[in-house]
Amino acid sequence: MVYERIKEIISQQFHIDEEDITTETSFREDLNADSLDLVELIMALEDEFEIEVEDDVIEEIITVGDAVEYISKIVR
Repeated sequence: MVYERIKEIISQQFHIDEEDITTETSFREDLNADSLDLVELIMALEDEFEIEVEDDVIEEIITVGDAVEYISKIVR
């Protein structure tokens, strides 16, 4: 469920089909996300899941799978 919700947000933010998003999708390499894109994405995820992502963790979230894993640990 977390994965599906994250895919929806990414699809909207980056204007791509959800089918093109996998857990291996890299934000920078595959989606060409710059720093502003990543900040906006993190803010959208924080709003959606009602969480706060720590600044030091943001640098560790490289792929969609990383985001799913991190959020899944917090949201239960």
